[in-house]
Amino acid sequence: MPGAADCYPDTLLSVDQARERLLRAVTPVAGIESVTLDAADGRVLAQNVVAALSLPPFAQAAMDGYALDHRDVAGAAGPVRLPLSGRVAAGNAPHPLVPGTAVRIFTGAPLPDGADTVLMQEDAELDGDVLLAPPSLAPGRHCRAVGEDIAVGAVALPAGRRLFPAAVALAAALGERTLVVRAPLTVALLSTGNEVRPAGAPLPPGAVHDANGPLLTALLRRLGCRVVPAGIVGDDPAALTATLSSLRADLILSSGGVSAGEEDHVKTAVAALGGIDFWRLALKPGKPLAFGHIKGGHVGNTPFLGLPGNPFAAFAAFLALGRPLVQRLSGETIADPPRVTVRCGFTHGRAPGKREYLRVVLRQEGADTVAHLAGAGGSAALSSLAVADAVAEVEEVRDSLRPGDPLTVIPLHGLF
Repeated sequence: MPGAADCYPDTLLSVDQARERLLRAVTPVAGIESVTLDAADGRVLAQNVVAALSLPPFAQAAMDGYALDHRDVAGAAGPVRLPLSGRVAAGNAPHPLVPGTAVRIFTGAPLPDGADTVLMQEDAELDGDVLLAPPSLAPGRHCRAVGEDIAVGAVALPAGRRLFPAAVALAAALGERTLVVRAPLTVALLSTGNEVRPAGAPLPPGAVHDANGPLLTALLRRLGCRVVPAGIVGDDPAALTATLSSLRADLILSSGGVSAGEEDHVKTAVAALGGIDFWRLALKPGKPLAFGHIKGGHVGNTPFLGLPGNPFAAFAAFLALGRPLVQRLSGETIADPPRVTVRCGFTHGRAPGKREYLRVVLRQEGADTVAHLAGAGGSAALSSLAVADAVAEVEEVRDSLRPGDPLTVIPLHGLF
């Protein structure tokens, strides 16, 4: 990585270019450990989970009803009388089906050998202990075949998958007691600025509470990170250099101090301590962003990502680059955020050239889902981000937006 803070003074990298460079520069650093299933939710798998058995492991009934051999009724002109020869509940080991009979069976119970179809109880007619089975029942009806869900030997959960409750349940169904996962990524988080004070602290004239620290802490924790608070450092080059050089983490993340102002010292400090790979994005908001490294630390060259100071700009830059960076370092398979196309419900003037993120709320209007601006649109505004359902992603080539235009949005719920 280049070592000068202003290595790209006149160049705006596109978001895609910056993402490619960023991901090319880092590799997974998180360690590996084994955890029990009750601690596996939200962790990243470090090795494949291969099915040690099929699911289901035996042919079973999918409905309460009566199990029989379809050949006993095939081609009959009317209902066929099949005496009941047994009863099978879930957890029972059934006897083979007596030819020409049926057995009472319940959902999840093993199919007796010789039975290949289930007549569900709502469709069944009984004459005492005799089933009046309708003709032409298809084989496999209301049955679950061995391996229908997953076959023995198949990769049930691939390495790099971030586990969620259903994935943990699948591992349990396969008999896994522990899973090999990546250790949580350790992220040192730093807020900068002479004006920034901790939430709840008295505010002297010109000061603001630190919103970025809690915002980024919450985002990082939702990505499974262990956050090490590095506090708030003012716009002092020596203090910034001392703090940055003292941090020991897998990733150092800061907000503020990466623009071009006289009081923006973060990128200069990082350049002196290691190097800046790129600075400034063709992103609105989020243009002032720095990616580089700091030499030393417990992982050698520690990756550094400096986000803008305005809260929504910090969020937008984290969405564009911070999220995939954390995924790569955590050993997670990188997945683009889900995107959906809706109808634009507002007018927004813009010039092509930058990717732009807009906070929107989604409303169902007739057959269309329509996006409306969530509120105040400035990069420092938090109230609109707090109520937004999604972020509209306006591509670099697009010009002004008008009501009725197709619009790509990234839903926020479940994204982190």
